Amino acid sequence: MAHLIRLTLMLIGVTLTAQALAQGNARGTIGDSPYTVISGWADPFQEEGFAFGGNSGVWAESEDRIIIAQRGETRLPYPVPENFPGYAGFLGINTLRETNRRTWQNCLYVVNGDGEVLEIWDHLDYLCEGSDGPGPHRVRISPYDPEQRIWLVNETFHQIYVLANDGSEVLATYGEKLVPGNDATHFGSPQDVAFMPDGRILIADGLDNHRVIVYDNDMNYLGEFGGYGDGPGQFNTIHALGVGPEGRVFVLDRSGGEVNLFRSTDDPAVFEFERSIGSPLTLPLDIIVNGNDFWITDLGPLRFLNFDFEGNLKYSWLVPLELPDGYIEVHTFTVDPAGNLIGGDNQYGRSQKFVPKPDADAELLIEPPWYQR
Repeated sequence: MAHLIRLTLMLIGVTLTAQALAQGNARGTIGDSPYTVISGWADPFQEEGFAFGGNSGVWAESEDRIIIAQRGETRLPYPVPENFPGYAGFLGINTLRETNRRTWQNCLYVVNGDGEVLEIWDHLDYLCEGSDGPGPHRVRISPYDPEQRIWLVNETFHQIYVLANDGSEVLATYGEKLVPGNDATHFGSPQDVAFMPDGRILIADGLDNHRVIVYDNDMNYLGEFGGYGDGPGQFNTIHALGVGPEGRVFVLDRSGGEVNLFRSTDDPAVFEFERSIGSPLTLPLDIIVNGNDFWITDLGPLRFLNFDFEGNLKYSWLVPLELPDGYIEVHTFTVDPAGNLIGGDNQYGRSQKFVPKPDADAELLIEPPWYQR
């Protein structure tokens, strides 16, 4: 039977191995990755004895300016081998699990398209210092903001910060540090932020409150939707948000194992549930919405999945675990204007760049996030 399945898939031009067939939730059309990984892309810049921390938030503002939020740096054992490439996973260290090695320094930095560090915003380390949890979770920029302000979500402190584009200062802070809540001005482990074309701002108040909060462009509370549960439009830990055309909002439910699609209505405070997509997923992590479909990363096995808006699985490719180019998790991913993909690994502790293969089918490539032009 396995031979017949492989033969059938080869006839339709899809490479699928027996190993892939047997792995966890991997299903549907599983093919080759349309990208090549640039080995050793991220240049280490740490002082001796330290390495990258978990890269939890990555945003490609341009081909040559990528903003990275990491969960501090990782203290290394002594001595390290001469061929140490600068990331803790090479030494078998898991930067998510081994929190005793975490030190809250150099939490925000900027690299160019070659992975070379341009700026280290260590003056903003106080936004992470003293955290007894994972800290920074997402970095986003609204495509509708002429100032290109940077939004940084800190789940442990229950806060969201808005930074000047050059990282020089914190322009606004939302939420009260270390004070969780479920009202209009407090969060419970927020996870993400997204931006509607009309200026509304959506906050994924996800791990504790299981809700999406709707604000206007000045962060005045309008309403919220969701709530804990397994019913239609309910969640069990929201991990990421994506906005698509015609008022679509995609809410990635990490523990619920699905993506829930909502639509905006004539009432700016109200979003209506439309459908659940992807169930059963194992542990979906991040999302990018394009013009007529969307991509997510999921664990079990680690892979990229492409769905259309009706919920049909279009394509998937596996991400290997093996070093030097593997991942434990693609916690976050971003696409620059040239179509290069950068993925942050929260456990090996680094970011890597994926470049489209010269012969890649354009339909299999992830585009930069959709926005209304």
